Amino acid sequence: MRIEVLVDVKTILGEGPLWDVEQQRLYWIDSFGCNVFRATVDGREIRAWDVPAKIGSMALRKDGQGAICSLQTGFHALDFKTGESTLIADPDGGNPTLRLNDGKVDRRGRFIAGSMDTMEAGPNGSLYRLDPDFKVTRLDSGIIVSNGPCFSPDDRHLYFADSWSGEIWVYDYDIDTGNVSNRRTFTKVDTSRGGAADGSTVDAEGCLWNAQVYDAKIVRYTPEGKVDRVIDMPVKKVTSVMFGGPNLDILFVTSMAKPPLPRFPGDGVLRGSLFAIYDLGVRGVPEPRFGA
Repeated sequence: MRIEVLVDVKTILGEGPLWDVEQQRLYWIDSFGCNVFRATVDGREIRAWDVPAKIGSMALRKDGQGAICSLQTGFHALDFKTGESTLIADPDGGNPTLRLNDGKVDRRGRFIAGSMDTMEAGPNGSLYRLDPDFKVTRLDSGIIVSNGPCFSPDDRHLYFADSWSGEIWVYDYDIDTGNVSNRRTFTKVDTSRGGAADGSTVDAEGCLWNAQVYDAKIVRYTPEGKVDRVIDMPVKKVTSVMFGGPNLDILFVTSMAKPPLPRFPGDGVLRGSLFAIYDLGVRGVPEPRFGA
C-alpha cells in the first residue's frame, strides 16, 4: 500500500470524490470554496466550476448535461457547458441555519442527500430523496450532520451517519420505491480521539470504508460492522473516500485545509490535498448517475 498526493489545490473543505466510469474522470468538491473539480486519474487536466453557494455533494446526470448539486440553498442542476446553476428545490425552505450536505445516487438513479446544522450543534437536519422527476421526499429527520450515505452492492441496505452520534447506521432499503425502514446501528465509531464519521463508500466485497475526520484515519468495516482494516493518513481532517481508476482499485481521499469551526484542530502542510491510495487489493463498484 502507498499513499500519494494526487492534487494539491488546498480545498478549504474538500469532499465528495466521485469517479465516473464513462468519462474515466475524477470529480470532487470544495464545500466552502463553492467549487466542483475534475481531473484525470493521474491528477492532470484539472477543470473547475463555480457554484453559487456552499456545496455538500454532487451527482453526475445520465443525460450528460452536467450534475445535480446539493447546495446550501437547495438542490441545483449545474450545466457543465454554461457553468450555470438552476434551482430544483429547497427542501429546508431557505432556513439559514441548515445546508444540504453529503449525498449518493442509488442504482435506480435517485439522489439521497441529507442536510446539517451549520453550527453542528442541534438535530435540525433531515435525510432526503430526490427522484429523477425532481420530486423530493423526506426519509428521516432529527439529524445534526448528515454524512456518508452509500449502498450495499445488493441494494438492500443504505448506510448513513449523523457524524456526532458516534455511530454509523444502516437502513433497510427498498430499491423499487426508494424508501427506508428499520434504522439501526451498523457500527460504533471510536470518538475517543475527537474523530467522527464522515464520508463513506462500499467496495465490491460489501465492506464499508469510512473517513474519520479529525482522527487521520480511514477505517474498513465488514458487512457485520466489525473493524477490518485501519489506514493512518498524513492529515487529520480526511473527509471522504471513493474507489476509482480504470480497475476501480484506487482509493481517492479528500481532506480539508481549514476546519469549519474554531473548536476543530488544525493540520499540517498537506491539508486540503486530494490523496490516492494504491495497492489495497480491493476494488470498488461503479457509481451510478442521476436520472431515469
